[in-house]
Amino acid sequence: MKTFPKPLSADEEQHYLLRFQRGDPEAKNILIEHNLRLVAHVAKKYQSCEEDPDDLISIGTIGLIKAISTFDLSRTSRLSTYAARCIDNELLMMLRARKKCSREVSLYDPIGTDREGNEISLLDVIESPPVDVVEDCFKRDNISHLLKHIKNSLSPKEYHVICCRYGLGGQEPLTQREIAKDLFISRSYVSRIEKNALRKLRALFPEKQ
Repeated sequence: MKTFPKPLSADEEQHYLLRFQRGDPEAKNILIEHNLRLVAHVAKKYQSCEEDPDDLISIGTIGLIKAISTFDLSRTSRLSTYAARCIDNELLMMLRARKKCSREVSLYDPIGTDREGNEISLLDVIESPPVDVVEDCFKRDNISHLLKHIKNSLSPKEYHVICCRYGLGGQEPLTQREIAKDLFISRSYVSRIEKNALRKLRALFPEKQ
């Protein structure tokens, strides 16, 4: 079993990213070596009798190199979060390319399992919508910054009501009655909290004249 160097700490990662962006090739090699464990972790979900583990690692490493080369240091997320998506995207593109080159493989032949252990076929991969990794990560960072800005502008109770009411943070939207029941307050009080919070938020984003 292959062993890979331990992941870098957040401070070490930032240090080598800065060195790499200043043109230090050795820093890039260090970032690659210390993220190979992440490549192996992502590639594991695509392992099957038809796929060679070393091939998966090689293709995944290409995705890692792309991630290091395009990572934006101004973002709050770690390199590993961004790199995992790039690695996954590279492996998916490899599987799509192999499918096009092989006429003997059925669309329903298993090619591995997902993170939950469910069997996946080429058909599952082909039908997956194309993922723009950079755009997706950029959008997630923007949402994270927006939620943080909203949280800092509202009281804790106002922020909780707005998140529950409009399904912020990935949760299901709730009615005023459901929120009132959860907080042990009246529905009319929830309504007043919501209106006051929305008034504050509108002040943050004035309409253009």
